[in-house]
Amino acid sequence: MSAPQGVHLVGSINLDTADETMRLVAAELGGHVKRIPDGEVGERFHWIAFQAQRLAATDGIHHVGDEPRIIRGVDFRPVALDEGVRAETLDLQPLGYAEAALESYAVFEGLQRDGVIAPGTRFQVSLPTPLGVVGSFVVQPNRAEFEPVYEAALARELAAILDAIPADRLAIQWDAALEFAHLEGAGYGAPSETWYDEDAWQATTNRLARQISRVPENVEVGVHLCYGDVGEKHFVEPKDSANLVRFANLVAAKATRQLSWVHLPVPIDRDDAAYFAPLAGLELPHETELYLGLVHREDGVDGAKRRAKAAEAALERPWGIATECGFGRAPEGTTAELFATHRDVASSW
Repeated sequence: MSAPQGVHLVGSINLDTADETMRLVAAELGGHVKRIPDGEVGERFHWIAFQAQRLAATDGIHHVGDEPRIIRGVDFRPVALDEGVRAETLDLQPLGYAEAALESYAVFEGLQRDGVIAPGTRFQVSLPTPLGVVGSFVVQPNRAEFEPVYEAALARELAAILDAIPADRLAIQWDAALEFAHLEGAGYGAPSETWYDEDAWQATTNRLARQISRVPENVEVGVHLCYGDVGEKHFVEPKDSANLVRFANLVAAKATRQLSWVHLPVPIDRDDAAYFAPLAGLELPHETELYLGLVHREDGVDGAKRRAKAAEAALERPWGIATECGFGRAPEGTTAELFATHRDVASSW
């Protein structure tokens, strides 16, 4: 038997600024978190949606559709290559991840220097997988040739982050959501939407392992495995945690370095043994932290404890708690209460 140990924040938090986010996290959860994200503020409010607009700023790429789909200043339309343009000839404009990370790290560094954030706490940067961005916002006929170009651009963003932020203060999280749409055959996972020749399990795990392996050993790296949260709903409800466990095991085995943590979602209505039973098959090293996303704003402490009780029967290793996904799009005014739920569950178990 085991019990929850520690809190992980997936990344997206429904506050306006990095300063506000980090101060509130430090005040409410400082003794429970090892890493603090900036909340994915600004144009990143809807995870990767802003990438389409960033890509469309490059000559040779255009938005599809005549009418912009603007939400909070971000155009959600997909993009395509201009007629006659080859992806390998593109000089992509900055994707925005390094720029945001460096700006937010300056805030983090100042707060840590002033004693607001505890020494030893790391600054967490969440990045999408190339598969996630390309599969979501590049039209299907262009995906195969565009994916390596986007992957190289994202690698440059990562390199800039690694160059600017001290290794012992940095943690990188790779967010894998579209991967499970492909594996479950739902949403973007429909066969007509794929562009690779490999089996979906090979295609998704090989790609994520490659991203993990880009992060040096002296920088923490983790993965957030996700079934989506558009309108706080999954694109498909997982039958149980078996595919999550299989995916985590494959990725951990294929990466050339050890994962620092793995985060797995738990649907709000699953407090039954059947959902958690596959967790007994996790083959992660003991040093790899495990976090279960069993905190939901709708049923608070009681619901989280009920799901935690069901989870502990399947686990013989330390584990921590989280929400099932980021909560940057949760209703306004719910963030402090969610932090309190994390704290109460982590403190009282």
